[in-house]
Amino acid sequence: MPRLDSRIDPHDARFTAQRPAMLALVEQLRALEARTRAASARAAPLFERRGQLLPRERVARLLDPGSPWLELSTMAGHLLDDADPERSVAGAGLICGIGFVAGTRCVVSASDSGIEAGAIQSMGREKMLRAQAIALENRLPFVQLIESAGANLLRYRVEDFIEGGRLFFNLARLSAAGIPVIAVVHGSSTAGGAYLPGLSDHVIMVRGRARAFLAGPPLLRAATGEIATDEELGGAEMHTSVSGLGEYLAQDDTDAIRIAREVVGRLGFSREPRLAAFEEPRFDPDELAGVVPLDFRQPFDMREVVARIVDGSDFLEFQPDHGPQTVCGHAELHGHRIGVVTNNGPLDPAGSNKATHFIQACCQSGAALVYLQNTTGYIVGRASEQAGMIKHGSKMIQAVANASVPAVTIHCGASFGAGNYGMCGRAFGPRFVFSWPNARTAVMGGEQAALTMRLVTEATARRRGEPADTAKLDALGRRIVENFERQSGALHTSARLLDDGVIDPRDTRRLLGFVLDTCAEAGRRELRPLSFGVARP
Repeated sequence: MPRLDSRIDPHDARFTAQRPAMLALVEQLRALEARTRAASARAAPLFERRGQLLPRERVARLLDPGSPWLELSTMAGHLLDDADPERSVAGAGLICGIGFVAGTRCVVSASDSGIEAGAIQSMGREKMLRAQAIALENRLPFVQLIESAGANLLRYRVEDFIEGGRLFFNLARLSAAGIPVIAVVHGSSTAGGAYLPGLSDHVIMVRGRARAFLAGPPLLRAATGEIATDEELGGAEMHTSVSGLGEYLAQDDTDAIRIAREVVGRLGFSREPRLAAFEEPRFDPDELAGVVPLDFRQPFDMREVVARIVDGSDFLEFQPDHGPQTVCGHAELHGHRIGVVTNNGPLDPAGSNKATHFIQACCQSGAALVYLQNTTGYIVGRASEQAGMIKHGSKMIQAVANASVPAVTIHCGASFGAGNYGMCGRAFGPRFVFSWPNARTAVMGGEQAALTMRLVTEATARRRGEPADTAKLDALGRRIVENFERQSGALHTSARLLDDGVIDPRDTRRLLGFVLDTCAEAGRRELRPLSFGVARP
């Protein structure tokens, strides 16, 4: 297979300027993640007095030592819990990711009960829904570590209540699909949250700490006048000996994690060992921090990115001279056959046709698709419209939407307009989608939006025979640009679960290898679906 060459010089002025700028964004991301961990860790004295492990300690003990762990959506809820950038705590009160438990690849969801007692936040609900969707699509056991104060009644919104029902719908669907759901109840799981263990296939409850009831003592007394203790209503001993909600009674958090690992180990879902060897890229993935400019207006060759993520930097480019701004080609990554689709400019009719053909060819051969987004969108103008841009762009979107192989999307730079759709953005259901910290996503650039509104407003004024107010138009333009700029950044979009996380560009190859392993494992796994989920007698 042909090998890519590189024109990047790690010592030239452009590279040495771009690298520290990218690393500064990575440092900002890591600082926000560290703030979340620190906020949870401040509850350590309370957890120690109660004889409990902190949420991240629970996750660490659940996972196989030294195994890879891909944490998802670490920026969920950023600036949505608190508009003050200095006080906002990202993560939405939930720890989610993919890791190995007793040799089995699983999706893990853990209440971060060190923050607001694990109260469910709006974006926390969306984060768990996304984790459940990943488990279902990739046929992964779903392990829940539960300790939540339930919904935050001070922030109650009726839509949160209605949409929250999808959490329970998904648990039922997972079980019915033959995908085991395991719940470890470390503390409270009350009201609607009681259905988290109730809809699980295997439930472990911690003696003296676990609580699961539809109405706690205060609500019960207010509603019916009945007086009962926590243990009588929903304690671990009652549920494992009387109601039958729980199968296993653990003595403490450590014992509960031990039991959970044993349960997972007996599911028969252990991964098959990967025997295929692969060659590392000829160019250092660490250089990705300096390859890409932060300003999406500055051109660069996405082949430089491909050369640093695919095995051996080997890349068989598909129709390189036809629609050349759209780059397609065959490669391998961690031994997996992949088709790469990326951009060195806008999508034009020729490039759209090429991408459509290539996507269909990958579906025919069974190669997973990796979209590296870097486009200002589908090209506009008289020539492109007459050449059938809408028609050819629609064919590409048809191919993307109906592709029969797994797709993974990385936002490497610009992602504007319908180019976001044609390059398999979130709405088109890629198995996974991640963003580099420099990524920008919007319906168009802020300057273009401002100029469009200015031209429309001026035309309206002329039709009315009125002079245009230049000062007002200038102010309007500034507001539009600010609004677009504020919403287009990677931290803003990731806070709203429009990706599965912001990543360090230098980790792109390793991350793609992990998620491609996940997709391939799902393709090999045979499930034993049921008409209904597992139900207790």
